[in-house]
Amino acid sequence: MNVDLRPAGDRAWLVEPADRADLPALARALRADPPAAVQDVLPAAATVLVTLAEDADPEVVAAQLRRRCAAPPAAAPERQDGADTVLVPVRYDGEDLDDVAAALGLTREEVVDQHTGTTWRCAFVGFAPGFGYLTSPDGRLGVPRRAQSRTAVPAGAVALADGWSAVYPRRSPGGWQLIGTTTAVVWDLAAEPPALLQPGTSVRFVAER
Repeated sequence: MNVDLRPAGDRAWLVEPADRADLPALARALRADPPAAVQDVLPAAATVLVTLAEDADPEVVAAQLRRRCAAPPAAAPERQDGADTVLVPVRYDGEDLDDVAAALGLTREEVVDQHTGTTWRCAFVGFAPGFGYLTSPDGRLGVPRRAQSRTAVPAGAVALADGWSAVYPRRSPGGWQLIGTTTAVVWDLAAEPPALLQPGTSVRFVAER
């Protein structure tokens, strides 16, 4: 695949595929079998941040990355830890559910059916600790962010924005469309790892009646 490599400081490279659809496969492949001297691989919305060990030669690693990306992609497991799909119970009582339904030309029930009727996948974690950006294979439920952000969104709020879904891990400002709430804890410092959702995690939302 065609990629653009840009330095990120003196110990990291930003790898950006020309086709964003290649990003999940690229991140999985690099996480499954990273080049020597790579310390961490962190996917984001359009790039993969490759962090190097302290004694690494950035140009050597860059050459390895270019060779990896130019070669035919090797099969890589979508999950590295072998864990099952995470089930997230949701009470669909969000303040924006009616607005989401109207924007999509659906009923409330159809929004719920579409949200629960797909397997979402955590593409990356950002914004706040434990905030996983979940993507669906068919890009369903693509609604814009709210015109005006809320000053406080409660922990456990289930939301949609720009084709993503997410669970707010803690009370924070936010501009996503709120469609429900969950009791699932997605960020727990006492857990190992603290984040319930990791890049590559499969998620199914389950409606609570």
